[in-house]
Amino acid sequence: MSQPAAPAVELRGIDKRFGDVHANRDVSLAVRPGTIHGIVGENGAGKSTLMGILYGYYQPDRGEILVRGRPAAIRSAQDALAAGIGMVHQHFMLVEPFTALENVVLGAEGGFRLEPALARARAEIERLGREYHLEIDPDARVADLSVGQRQRVEILKALYRGADVLILDEPTAVLTPAEADHLFRILGSLRGEGKAVLLITHKLREIRAVTDVVTVMRQGRIVATLPTAETTAEQLAELMVGRTVSLRVDKGPARPGEPSLEVTDLVVEDALGVERVKRVSFAVRRGEIVGVAGVAGNGQSELLEALAGIRPVKSGQIRVRGGRLAHVPEDRQRMGLIMPFAAQESAILGYHGEAAYNGVILLRQAAVAASFSRQAAAYDIRPANGNLATSAFSGGNQQKIVLARELDRNPDVLLVGQPTRGVDIGAIEFVHRRLVALRDAGKALLIISVELDEILALADRILVMHDGRIVGDMPRAAATERTLGLLMAGVTEPQASPL
Repeated sequence: MSQPAAPAVELRGIDKRFGDVHANRDVSLAVRPGTIHGIVGENGAGKSTLMGILYGYYQPDRGEILVRGRPAAIRSAQDALAAGIGMVHQHFMLVEPFTALENVVLGAEGGFRLEPALARARAEIERLGREYHLEIDPDARVADLSVGQRQRVEILKALYRGADVLILDEPTAVLTPAEADHLFRILGSLRGEGKAVLLITHKLREIRAVTDVVTVMRQGRIVATLPTAETTAEQLAELMVGRTVSLRVDKGPARPGEPSLEVTDLVVEDALGVERVKRVSFAVRRGEIVGVAGVAGNGQSELLEALAGIRPVKSGQIRVRGGRLAHVPEDRQRMGLIMPFAAQESAILGYHGEAAYNGVILLRQAAVAASFSRQAAAYDIRPANGNLATSAFSGGNQQKIVLARELDRNPDVLLVGQPTRGVDIGAIEFVHRRLVALRDAGKALLIISVELDEILALADRILVMHDGRIVGDMPRAAATERTLGLLMAGVTEPQASPL
């Protein structure tokens, strides 16, 4: 009887501390060739640290790594690549002015002369594209590619360097549903060729749809490794959080009042003068959540920025009736936070002129620290140390800092872009409850999300955008994934209900 093949990669007894934070606690994990192995856990559970150790970004305090049954010293990303381990990061590592081909070759030219390397890479990109559904125009500039196409370039980079183990960190966080489906076909092809895929994601539906095995981490430890087919979403959520988690948004019927936000014939251009929002009109009433669905790049981002006063309006009107308007931007790192700032400073951005925070010359640091401590307790921001740099917090906790800052001001109108992007399951439940509570308190909420599940769960009324126009306006009760999907693709004629 033949011996089973050695794991593609194995971690044994991995322990890692960052000061007082015990990020990984005696973690042991084996990933088999020809499998898609999911890793789930709340923000701060230790997933990214563990993958950082496997990819050579961090050195473990204790423990060892084995690749194909042999001990491996992985002290850098170069060591990881040499061992056949590649990684696709949540925030892509690409040079935007370069072509896809140039990005694939970069750092692996193999000599002084570039032309032979480019010729080899072109042929290899074509082969990999055919085998793994990774079709890409090698001469396209990365700056001109969609997010999904950029991700394919990242995967091609790893495969071109000979990766047999591929780590993907939150790979669908910025993808449309169609792009995510294409990614899963790519991962299925990789598995079929005997490669091992490590998939880090918060999305339990994705874990259950595409993985063979799932490992759950909590507070730095592995609490379970199970065949995915034997799990339920509810069981995985409970293992992740350590308590029963509601995967539904519990909310009663909306009781809409007067319009708080009115938009009439709005036209918005991008930096190149191209119209991205084309004569859009709608209203959001007190006591309702209006969701905006659409494939990324159809004008939602420009609409949100115009409503928030960040992007100039070419023509049309925006009326905010009532008092305060607050905005949670789609990209927290680019627009919501200043990463080198202390977290307690990021937590007052935009409100730093308030008298409570200002002394005669300098900020009142005690007031700033007290404000952060209160928000950290109320919004379960971890760690609760406001003196740490904003960049030291996980993506989900960065999102909570922005949400706490804006929701704390009790706004009358709240604009939210991608409310739970990169946020773990326990925090999603918390964020959704907060948004519904604001609605029930008579506030008007406009939510833009590429997650159809989220729009369907939260919204009382759904607008669909396609090519800069609103092509659908319907009550939640009339909406299904299919009807929304057709509208998002521009397939169906507008089906507008009266405002």
